[in-house]
Formats: sequence, C-alpha cells, structure tokens
Amino acid sequence: MGFFDRLFSASHQPDDDSQPDIRFGRYSDSYKEKNNYQAWDIALDLFDKGDYLDSYKSFFRYLRDEKEDNVKFWEANGSIHFELYQGSKKISGTADSIKLTAEAKVAKTESLNVGFMRRLMEQNFDLKYGRFALDEEQNITMVFDTYTLDGSPYKLYYALKEVATRADKHDDLLLDEFKMLQAVDTSHLRTIPDVEKEVKYKFINSQIQTVLDEIEHGRLDKDQYPGGIAYLLLQLVYKLDYLIKPEGYMMETLERIHRTYFAKDDKSTAQKNQILGRELSKLKDRPKAEFFKEMYRVTATFGITLPVSHDRIVSVIDNELPSMDWYLDNDYEAIALAFPSYIVSYCMFSYAAPKPDRDLFHLYFRIVDNDFFGALGYTNSYFDTETAKLNKRAIKKAIEHIVDQNREEYQRCNPNTSGLNFTSLPLFAKSYLTMIRNLDLTKIG
Repeated sequence: MGFFDRLFSASHQPDDDSQPDIRFGRYSDSYKEKNNYQAWDIALDLFDKGDYLDSYKSFFRYLRDEKEDNVKFWEANGSIHFELYQGSKKISGTADSIKLTAEAKVAKTESLNVGFMRRLMEQNFDLKYGRFALDEEQNITMVFDTYTLDGSPYKLYYALKEVATRADKHDDLLLDEFKMLQAVDTSHLRTIPDVEKEVKYKFINSQIQTVLDEIEHGRLDKDQYPGGIAYLLLQLVYKLDYLIKPEGYMMETLERIHRTYFAKDDKSTAQKNQILGRELSKLKDRPKAEFFKEMYRVTATFGITLPVSHDRIVSVIDNELPSMDWYLDNDYEAIALAFPSYIVSYCMFSYAAPKPDRDLFHLYFRIVDNDFFGALGYTNSYFDTETAKLNKRAIKKAIEHIVDQNREEYQRCNPNTSGLNFTSLPLFAKSYLTMIRNLDLTKIG
C-alpha cells in the first residue's frame, strides 16, 4: 500500500460521531421522534375534551427536542409556566384555566426613538398573532395572548412560532441599526471559540473574494453568460448560510440577496448579478469585530424551512443539473461546479428534506469544502485540493455510514455508489447528485 493509500485509507477515517460538535444549517422541527408526534395527538384529544392545561403540557412535550433542550415547562399554583428558546431569544409565559400569555424581550431602550417605533408599528400590521409593545421596564417586547378556550394546539404552534422567529430576527437588526438600544435577556446564548470564529471569518472573506475574482477575471464573459454567473453567486449565498450559520446582519443580508434575485421586477439577470456582487462585497468589507459579535451558538424550537418529500428534491435536481453540461464541455469548471453546489445549498436553505437527503447534502459540503472543515478540526479528509484528488474509499465509507444511520426508517435507501465519477470534482458532483436523485426513500411500515 502506497503512502497516499495509507494516509487516506478508509480504515484511518474516524466516524463523524467523533468529530467536533459544530452546528451547520438552519434548524428544522421536521425531524421529531415518535413520542413527539404521540404527544401532539394527545394534546389535540385533551383539548377537545376541555382538559386545557393537560393539553398544554402535552403540547410542550411535542415541541421539546431533547438534543436541543429547547423547551422547559412546570406547574405551580394551578398554572403552567413555560420557557422556549429560538436563536437569541427566550420566550416565556404562563397558562391557566382562563388565559395563556407569552412574551419575548427583544431589546432595551432608555429613550423612545421615532425610527424604531415606526419600524415596529409597521411590523405590527404584518403580524397575525403577536405584537410589538413596550413593557414597564422599557423593553421592546413581542407579546401574544389568547383565552384558553380559544387556544388550541394548532393556534399555539403558529402563534408561538411567529413570536419566536420574529423576535429572534429583529433583535440583532435593531441593535445594529439603532445604537441607543441594548441587548436584553441573552444569558442563554453560548459562545463559540475564537479559533472557530477566525476560521469562519477567513472562509467568508476568501469565498466571496474567489467568486468576485472569477466573475471579473475568469474566462467566462459575465455579460454574455449572466446565467452561469448567477448560479455562481447564489450558490455562494446559500453555502455561507449553511456553513457559517450566521445570525443578525449577515443572516439578513443573505436573505435579502435571495429575495432580491427572485423578486419579480424589470431587472435583467446581469443587473441582478451586479446587485448581488455589491451586496457580497459590502458583507466582506465589514469589520471582523462585527462578524465575531454575531457568531454564537443558539438553541431553536421552530424551523423556518419548508418540509418536502424526496420527490421535490428530485424535481430540483432534474431542473437544474443538466444546465452544467455546456460549462463542463467547454472547460468552465468553476462555473460548472456552481450548478450542483447551487442545488445542494439551495435545498438546505429552503427545505427540510428527508433525512438521508439532508445527510448526503451535508457530506457534499464536507467533500467540496474539505479544507474549511479541516480548519475547524474535522479529521476526515475527502478531497485534496493540492492534488485535486478525491478520496474514493473515505467517501464511499461515509455514504455507507449515512445509509446505516437511516436504515430503520428508510430500508430501501441503497445509493448506487458504482456510478460515482472520481475523475474531477465537477464530474464527481454531477454523479453524486444523480446518485441522490435516484434514491428510493419510500418508508416501509
């Protein structure tokens, strides 16, 4: 066995279970355990019988994710008290036989300001359940209340989700724009090591600069082929969202770029590409301290991605993957790779895909962005950027590991790894997405 084979032998590749505990991507509440769904059915049944408080206790059991430790509730003096976490915000409340109330403190202010007050008034018009208000301690607060008789588990889910996700989104944005505001109720946030922040910060800058350089100095004419440039930009946006897991200003910037590109307006693709490029350039030029301030580990209760079946993933692959062929045939490898990367990152940005799809998409990032994961402390190596060699054995072993992890629920999941093309990264990416497209994720029983 040669040196390279010894170095990258599958037997020397640690399982992902022993790798750093770093979170990636958007939280989804679509991957609940059976006992969660049983708790939901019990909550509905108890509410229909008028046993409201016991219904609420089952409802909070449904929301609780043991891995996240995201929901706490207890009973005292005939009332239920609860706390749940969504990103940087804690939502707390009480419920008794008459009423349920919940609130999330967003930011503290020492004085009223026309700017943020107008902003919050406008937001209130868009809210269906909650509302922004000022409490007695001059905290900007999101509030929801309902009479218990009218507070079914369905209503509670959507109301608490609205309060939680809106409060989480607006605290960093308000603090960034209005300097008179102060952070509040953030003791539950967990810091991440500075070395991890540094790796992520360098990755953000290098990835944006690489894409901008490819657009300005690459072989592809950006004006003649704006479609290829658009995929290059968008895959970067969605990839940064997944790998960096940003909060605050950066998260809003990436979401705004997404909205801008898909807005139905009169702008051409080339014009939108210019806007996306400027937004990414501004993001890159932010001070390091601003990035570091928004890098922390959070707990979540509600997902914002749309649950979909494997058929939806198949549809995206079928619609987008063939577009890379012309760029492959004409040796535009960086642009060609943008198409499968767009598919994977867009799906992770937009959807809560079936777990085998999600796990295989994550492995795609591990392979394509191998150096980034190595800098974070992951010891599995799937791609050597210096030699442009893919580690065939390690990749196949990782796929087998994913199949084993999902075998109980997806017994027909049997990826055809013999069809993988390890000749180059773009050709591998195309064959890898084809393998995922052809999975049978039918559940049995």
